[in-house]
Amino acid sequence: MRLPPIYFYIPQSYWPSKIPASADKAWKGFGIGIYAWTLQTYLRLKADGFPCELVPELPEEGIVLLHRNSLRVHNQLKPAKNLLLICLKAELSQYPYAQLQVVQNPTESKTFKNSYYLPHWPQPGLIPRNPTRGDRFENIAFFGHLTNLAAELLEPDWQRQIQGLGLNWCPRLNCNRWDNYDEIDDYWHDYSNIDAVVAVRSFERLENYLTKPATKLYNAWLAGVPAVLGCESAYRAERQSEFDYLEVATPAELIVALKRLREHPKLREAIVKNGQIRAQAIQPSQITAKWRSFLEDIAVPTYYLWCSKPRWWQQVILRSSYLAFGINRLQDKGLTR
Repeated sequence: MRLPPIYFYIPQSYWPSKIPASADKAWKGFGIGIYAWTLQTYLRLKADGFPCELVPELPEEGIVLLHRNSLRVHNQLKPAKNLLLICLKAELSQYPYAQLQVVQNPTESKTFKNSYYLPHWPQPGLIPRNPTRGDRFENIAFFGHLTNLAAELLEPDWQRQIQGLGLNWCPRLNCNRWDNYDEIDDYWHDYSNIDAVVAVRSFERLENYLTKPATKLYNAWLAGVPAVLGCESAYRAERQSEFDYLEVATPAELIVALKRLREHPKLREAIVKNGQIRAQAIQPSQITAKWRSFLEDIAVPTYYLWCSKPRWWQQVILRSSYLAFGINRLQDKGLTR
């Protein structure tokens, strides 16, 4: 099937001051969703020879992929007669007028119509654990935004507990706004002196986190370090064996898991070897292939089907989508039975 024009859209107001030459190099802007999804996907597809274009203005026809935050600059944007909108939803709400939604958690794709799961990209330019560290087990890290770390792990008592285990707590935190990418710390990619990763969002609200990705698990596999993670649907969807990661639901369980890793080097070795195998499926080349398949097998046929509809029927579809979106929001808020 002939490919229509395919665009990745970033509004002029969010256009980055610098566009990296490659998505394989660490760039602090990739810590921001609008660039991690839109710009990085464009760069990887372009490098793979897939015909697409990055634009600061909305085209009038073709397939347009845009991050949910990009729609902040538009008021009730609706697709034109020959325009297909693909919303890169990330952790935000769906956009009711986008004909397709890309989500980063496989569980969420089962919740909404026309939602398709594609794994989030792992950290660009990732530096794995230095093999010269051998069996050392000392430095425990969290990589991410401050708001995604359980409050208990920010308290002095946690620091005392982990020191009591003979370990160092090395959180790599960022506290900035999503759109202030020039101030983002650019060391999220460096795992060279890290011996294990901890990633728990909350010990109080054990929920599925349907909009969150499994990126921290992917990065741990690629970095060659064990991961101790919270109870989240994205991680559980990836879990195939006990060696994929250790799951904890309480601070006490976290301490037990770290003790277990400290005292059993063979367990750490088994987890790392398993992670090397699992990492093959989430290499950027593999995810790029998934994107090509989605665009060619899902997006392009959907585009031509949309273009074939009379405009009045397209308007009916858009109104129905908005109505379904409103009903879902009410249900999420518990306002309907």
